[in-house]
Amino acid sequence: MASTAQAATGGENDYKKHPGARILRGPHKTIGGAEAWMVWGLCTVFVVWLFSIQTGYAVVSPEIQKTASLTVAQIGLAGSIYTWAFALCQFFSGALLDRFGSRPLLAIAVAFVTAGAFLYAQTDSMATLIAAQIVLAIGSSFGFVGAGYIGGQWFPAARYGLMFGLVQSLASLGSAFGQPAISWQLQHVTWQQLLNGFGAGGVVLIVLFVLLVRNPSTGPAQLAQTTARPSRPPLVSSILRDLGTCFRNRNVVLSAALAGVSFGSMLAMGVLWGPRIMEARGAGTSLAAVLTAMSWLGLAVGAPLFNLLSDHWNNRRIPAVVGVLLQAAAVSLLIYLPKETNSVSVVTMFCVGLFAGAHMLGFTVAGESVPGALVGSSAAIVNGICFIVGGLLQAIPGRILPDSPSLGDYGGALLMMPILLVLGALAGFFIKDTAKARVDAQRRPRPTAPGTVGRDATGRRVRRCRSLRP
Repeated sequence: MASTAQAATGGENDYKKHPGARILRGPHKTIGGAEAWMVWGLCTVFVVWLFSIQTGYAVVSPEIQKTASLTVAQIGLAGSIYTWAFALCQFFSGALLDRFGSRPLLAIAVAFVTAGAFLYAQTDSMATLIAAQIVLAIGSSFGFVGAGYIGGQWFPAARYGLMFGLVQSLASLGSAFGQPAISWQLQHVTWQQLLNGFGAGGVVLIVLFVLLVRNPSTGPAQLAQTTARPSRPPLVSSILRDLGTCFRNRNVVLSAALAGVSFGSMLAMGVLWGPRIMEARGAGTSLAAVLTAMSWLGLAVGAPLFNLLSDHWNNRRIPAVVGVLLQAAAVSLLIYLPKETNSVSVVTMFCVGLFAGAHMLGFTVAGESVPGALVGSSAAIVNGICFIVGGLLQAIPGRILPDSPSLGDYGGALLMMPILLVLGALAGFFIKDTAKARVDAQRRPRPTAPGTVGRDATGRRVRRCRSLRP
């Protein structure tokens, strides 16, 4: 107890000497410094790497189908299993990060994705393929949310949304150029060798994560509080409690709804329905591939752009609502333009991805609406809803469309997308804006010891003469 009290009342040097800081937390880290960028960059590489494996499934699945003697339906089922396993694990990944931090969870996540890549390379039956999908989904559920969690822990709160947007931007660039790069590689190596290569890269990432990724050090008061805590609640009950707390927060639910319909529509159009609509207009497969790439390039631009605009205007709600409404207009144009507009469709698809960047404000609002200990849980909820909606918007129109759909058939089946986007924008109007609260918190003067000099809200130097209550 003496060391705890010393940590709670001592200075920075006392905190560094605390055994908990040395053993559990490691040496003191600088928020926003060079080490923060190194850890964030490594986690972003992890996201780009796993996105490349996910994108590569569309390219290597025909080869896997031939080698394992599978049907198209089985290949599609395996892809669906990955989507739903990912969405299920997603809700728990954020809560686990909130409880245990990035070390060692992210290294374990990289190990799962690495094992999934090696399992892919060994696929010779449906059972092996499903096992690979599930293992990959478990590890991938920590990727995007983990990178956002690192941005929230290692950088000032004001940069949380921007850092999350940069992660999405780099991941989108990886998706845009991943398929062409993998297709080119398959001309020189077998699909087994390619996937083993991804697995070998994962082994390198595991070593780097174990050696370099740390949790940022807490202050002396937080460390003393953690040390004095008698026990933690059971793991499952604490995860469910954290998720329940986030789900009871109106801002988290509304921002998840807005982000879900925005990213879900972009995912469904960019991965599946956009190229199919182009083919119904008579475009070739090469133009359809360009269309897919343009959507991800648009998202790469829009993801950080909307956060920058939101910070500049000091408003979260209006940029998010306007972006989703513009996305609804772009999706409508893509669906209902006449046949003689293939070149215009390419630009329109870029706009679909560009305005879908507004969905990143859902992560920002959710993270700013909960305590710091629940940032990971809020991000996991938003990301999980995004993929659930994306999966539904790929599956439901497929049930409605006939076997050989025309352009008019697509217009009827995909009408739900612009409708959902408008409803998501309406949900955004009821979001309580968090940007002004964030700025007010930054401007609020920090309490100082009695008799010391501080600054008030206007920046003037004042002397604190009375005792401050805790």
